[in-house]
Amino acid sequence: MLKSVEGTYSNGKIELSETPHGLPDDTKVIVTFLEQGDIDLRQRGISEEQAASLRQRLSTFLEDWESPEMAVYDDYDESKIQKR
Repeated sequence: MLKSVEGTYSNGKIELSETPHGLPDDTKVIVTFLEQGDIDLRQRGISEEQAASLRQRLSTFLEDWESPEMAVYDDYDESKIQKR
Protein backbone atom coordinates (compact mmCIF):
# COMPACT_ATOMS: atom_id res chain seq x y z
CA MET A 1 0.00 0.00 0.00
CA LEU A 2 1.27 3.47 -0.83
CA LYS A 3 -0.07 6.57 0.84
CA SER A 4 1.17 10.11 0.35
CA VAL A 5 0.86 12.77 3.02
CA GLU A 6 2.26 16.28 2.73
CA GLY A 7 4.20 17.85 5.54
CA THR A 8 6.96 20.28 6.40
CA TYR A 9 10.49 19.89 7.69
CA SER A 10 11.64 22.30 10.38
CA ASN A 11 14.32 22.13 13.07
CA GLY A 12 15.14 18.50 12.31
CA LYS A 13 11.54 17.29 12.53
CA ILE A 14 8.87 16.43 9.99
CA GLU A 15 5.32 17.55 10.74
CA LEU A 16 2.57 15.92 8.68
CA SER A 17 -0.34 18.03 7.45
CA GLU A 18 -2.74 15.20 8.31
CA THR A 19 -2.69 12.04 10.39
CA PRO A 20 -2.63 8.88 8.26
CA HIS A 21 -5.17 6.37 9.56
CA GLY A 22 -5.13 2.59 9.38
CA LEU A 23 -1.35 2.23 9.44
CA PRO A 24 0.32 -0.02 12.00
CA ASP A 25 3.13 1.26 14.19
CA ASP A 26 6.60 0.83 12.69
CA THR A 27 5.30 1.24 9.12
CA LYS A 28 8.27 2.11 6.91
CA VAL A 29 8.28 5.47 5.15
CA ILE A 30 10.28 7.22 2.45
CA VAL A 31 10.72 10.96 2.81
CA THR A 32 11.30 13.01 -0.34
CA PHE A 33 12.36 16.63 0.05
CA LEU A 34 10.80 18.89 -2.57
CA GLU A 35 12.42 21.98 -3.98
CA GLN A 36 11.05 25.25 -2.68
CA GLY A 37 8.99 27.31 -5.07
CA ASP A 38 6.54 26.72 -7.82
CA ILE A 39 6.77 24.07 -10.50
CA ASP A 40 8.00 25.49 -13.79
CA LEU A 41 4.98 24.62 -15.92
CA ARG A 42 6.42 26.08 -19.12
CA GLN A 43 9.50 23.86 -18.76
CA ARG A 44 7.07 20.94 -18.73
CA GLY A 45 5.14 22.27 -21.73
CA ILE A 46 2.03 23.24 -19.75
CA SER A 47 0.46 26.69 -19.66
CA GLU A 48 -1.10 28.21 -16.53
CA GLU A 49 -4.53 27.82 -18.17
CA GLN A 50 -3.93 24.14 -18.94
CA ALA A 51 -2.75 23.49 -15.37
CA ALA A 52 -5.81 25.24 -13.91
CA SER A 53 -8.10 23.26 -16.21
CA LEU A 54 -6.42 19.98 -15.25
CA ARG A 55 -6.67 20.75 -11.52
CA GLN A 56 -10.36 21.59 -11.92
CA ARG A 57 -11.13 18.43 -13.90
CA LEU A 58 -9.25 16.14 -11.52
CA SER A 59 -10.85 17.70 -8.42
CA THR A 60 -14.11 15.96 -9.33
CA PHE A 61 -12.43 12.62 -8.53
CA LEU A 62 -11.04 13.65 -5.13
CA GLU A 63 -13.92 12.47 -2.95
CA ASP A 64 -14.12 9.10 -4.71
CA TRP A 65 -10.33 8.69 -4.83
CA GLU A 66 -9.98 9.14 -1.07
CA SER A 67 -12.98 6.98 -0.11
CA PRO A 68 -12.27 3.81 1.92
CA GLU A 69 -13.75 1.68 -0.85
CA MET A 70 -10.82 2.61 -3.13
CA ALA A 71 -8.41 0.70 -0.86
CA VAL A 72 -9.16 -2.45 -2.87
CA TYR A 73 -7.01 -0.95 -5.64
CA ASP A 74 -3.98 -0.25 -3.43
CA ASP A 75 -2.36 -3.63 -4.19
CA TYR A 76 -4.12 -4.28 -7.50
CA ASP A 77 -1.00 -4.71 -9.65
CA GLU A 78 0.74 -6.95 -7.11
CA SER A 79 -2.38 -9.11 -6.72
CA LYS A 80 -2.70 -9.45 -10.50
CA ILE A 81 0.93 -10.63 -10.80
CA GLN A 82 0.50 -13.19 -8.01
CA LYS A 83 -2.54 -14.72 -9.75
CA ARG A 84 -0.51 -15.56 -12.86
